[in-house]
Amino acid sequence: MIGDLLPSAIGIALSPIPVVAVILMLLSANAGRASSGFALGWVVGILTATGLVTVAAASGLVNSAGHPSAAVSWIKIVMGALLLFIAFRQWRSRTDDSVPGWMKAIDELGTSRAVGLGLLLSVLNPKNLLLFITAGVAIGTAGLTAGGNTATIIAFVLLSAASVVLPVGGYAVAANQLGGPLARLKNWLQANNRTVVAGVFTVMGALALAKGVGGL
Repeated sequence: MIGDLLPSAIGIALSPIPVVAVILMLLSANAGRASSGFALGWVVGILTATGLVTVAAASGLVNSAGHPSAAVSWIKIVMGALLLFIAFRQWRSRTDDSVPGWMKAIDELGTSRAVGLGLLLSVLNPKNLLLFITAGVAIGTAGLTAGGNTATIIAFVLLSAASVVLPVGGYAVAANQLGGPLARLKNWLQANNRTVVAGVFTVMGALALAKGVGGL
């Protein structure tokens, strides 16, 4: 199950905007509180969205034999096609390294606004929502127990949030040593994020299509 969820978790973890945002917070005047609040909002958003989709999927999208219904297979096919379309769009725009204007206001963020920003970037990002749906449907239709679903969701959240949570934790332990590496990582993500996302989404789209077609 974790292996099936890994592409979606990687896709969320490699989302460039939240990673760049948390790095900018760690380089700001209010580094500790802002970055911790952002990480909290990010984790809560992933957990809530994935949990809700899992509950919805587990409630009626599996037939009595324990196999995915035709509806689940078609959902996976549609999601696979959308992922491939997004991958194509990302690849075509791979030379665009522009940064959204809201990132310029990171220095002024307090803890509560940082939490809200983490929630918004996790839940209201269309690409992330597609990945939450992909993961939630996979978990909810796997025939796991309630405990199994909970453990799998937690594992998925930990993997998905690692790219935001680990820099925040590392900063709390070794702030002085991380300034240079974080700045270089920010620059690399800004320059290469669309190419990376295109590759990850191509893999996820192909897998979702294959599972959907195989379930019909």
